[in-house]
Amino acid sequence: MTVSTQAAVELEQIFPGGLFPSGCPSRIVLDHVTSKWGVLVLVALSGRTLRWGELRRAVQGISEKMLAQTLKTFEADGLVSREALPVIPPHVEYSLTPLGDELVTLLRPLLLWTVRNADSMLSPR
Repeated sequence: MTVSTQAAVELEQIFPGGLFPSGCPSRIVLDHVTSKWGVLVLVALSGRTLRWGELRRAVQGISEKMLAQTLKTFEADGLVSREALPVIPPHVEYSLTPLGDELVTLLRPLLLWTVRNADSMLSPR
């Protein structure tokens, strides 16, 4: 049995009669993770701790509002840790939790596939 076939069978066992039915908490989490900026923020934090400005520069193009919203969502989901250090001026650092690190490990194959195939997929036909 191939890996994709095995995954399909496992999902069918979890969700008989439909993949990710409406109202399922997994759809909410999937929406958070696969949001426009979600994957990029998670990958930017992979293996390192970043301050707000460093993270914003790492995720080029993200607005302050979207970065704040994404970080709040991931903190609530338990994927990102926020540490406010008691110094002046205020210093806040963000890093992945063990759950976030596990997720990024699973996202890496998708990211590698994307990098390998982007040019051929987007080249003029």
